[in-house]
Amino acid sequence: MMNLYAKDRMILSVLLFVVVLICNASTSSSASDAITIKPRHLSLLKSALQRPSGEQSELWRPMTDQGWSPCLDLGNSPSLPEKTEGYIQVFLDGGLNQQRMGICDAVAVAKILNATLVIPYLEVNPVWQDSSSFVDIFDVDHFINTLKDDIRIVRELPEELSWSTREYYGTAIRETRVKTAPVHASAKWYRENVSPVLQSFGIAAISPFSHRLSFDHLPAEIQRLRCKVNFQALRFVPHITSLGDALVSRLRNPLWRSSKDRKNVDHLGDITNSHSRQEPGKFAVLHLRFDKDMAAHSACDFGGGKAEKLALAKYRQMIWQGRVLNSQFTDEELRSQGRCPLTPEEMGLLLAAFGFDNNTRLYLASHKVYGGEARISALRQVFPRMEDKRSLASSAERARIKGKASLLAALDYYVSMHSDIFISASPGNMHNALVGHRTFENLKTIRPNMALIGQLFLNKSITWVDFQQALGEGHVNRQGQIRLRKPKQSIYTYPAPDCMCHV
Repeated sequence: MMNLYAKDRMILSVLLFVVVLICNASTSSSASDAITIKPRHLSLLKSALQRPSGEQSELWRPMTDQGWSPCLDLGNSPSLPEKTEGYIQVFLDGGLNQQRMGICDAVAVAKILNATLVIPYLEVNPVWQDSSSFVDIFDVDHFINTLKDDIRIVRELPEELSWSTREYYGTAIRETRVKTAPVHASAKWYRENVSPVLQSFGIAAISPFSHRLSFDHLPAEIQRLRCKVNFQALRFVPHITSLGDALVSRLRNPLWRSSKDRKNVDHLGDITNSHSRQEPGKFAVLHLRFDKDMAAHSACDFGGGKAEKLALAKYRQMIWQGRVLNSQFTDEELRSQGRCPLTPEEMGLLLAAFGFDNNTRLYLASHKVYGGEARISALRQVFPRMEDKRSLASSAERARIKGKASLLAALDYYVSMHSDIFISASPGNMHNALVGHRTFENLKTIRPNMALIGQLFLNKSITWVDFQQALGEGHVNRQGQIRLRKPKQSIYTYPAPDCMCHV
């Protein structure tokens, strides 16, 4: 039993913590973000900070064999026809992982039409403003070589078709552009609508293309080809994988000091190299999707009062121009339906309740957190050994990816795939991509039950014990167990049974 003096110290510590959060919030770099941020679940936070050290042994236990294994062998597939029907161009919008899925679909469409695929063009995202191209992110030689027996791929169009550019299609209506592809179009639609364009002009440029191929009623060879692209052909460029390996090594190295205990990671080679003499440690990755556009799009209340609501409403109008309306649901209704992204504070409480203690090596995979360090402070208080790209890599190591959202996301993706446990704060493209990829590799992945969690956080009188019990019971079968894909569900999130064989 904690004595009264210790209890008073803990209360004082929490109160001081609240003051720090408020002070940090007042120094936000953006006037629209200068809101007061304070813990919304103070009682649970206090319990999380008091939790004993020592994690549950089963927490880090790898997934057992579930009787499913990767199955991408296309069998005795026929060789490529001698003649191609023409060239397919696609223009992909969205962030890295939406574009990743679009690339997989583009390969499948090229296969369906017996066309030559031009390396896909990646649009500049209006939110992230990153102009990185395919070759900046992915190993193009590996991509082409891995798929050489499946489809023909070229880096660029031949000279006689070099006029077919993004700029060309942006200035007028063009006969070679296909812009009517419906969402989740069938193979039949492509044969009936795109093949004639190829036959007439030798080229078809499809835009928009994201989510333009069905997940259902496709031949098994097409489905497996999509997974082959996703899980084998799309490999990041060497400087991303090299930096990713360095970060993973530092996360697993027991002697690698916490970021706040060191001043310069540029001169810690001796510490990193000592890893080989130590037993590798374990680490978890938290994908925290809590940037401003996510917060604004959700229309949820994050405790910043009227100033925050107004700022997010203005941002919502500026970015989506009325296409995303203010929600007709109350905040309580949105949360009980699991439609609100979890805040850093809530993710800290969630992880603590799952059994992760304050010695856990946690990697924070995120871009820009809405509210900055003031918003992250509660999470860092619960997990003081939390690291991220900035704390693990020197400024020199990060120079090639600085300010490039797609490359930063690629690095996070790579580290996430090499972690012992992965958990995401909210559903989204990166969450879906990693859930599918880690399922394919049989890696432990916690999928938060958003509706249950939302309801638990709405209960302001819930005790820590009840909170832990409810979370544990609600996530027994949400830690990497195989889930078979249902109709209309994404093959990239649920690769079984299309791309996995039951042993």
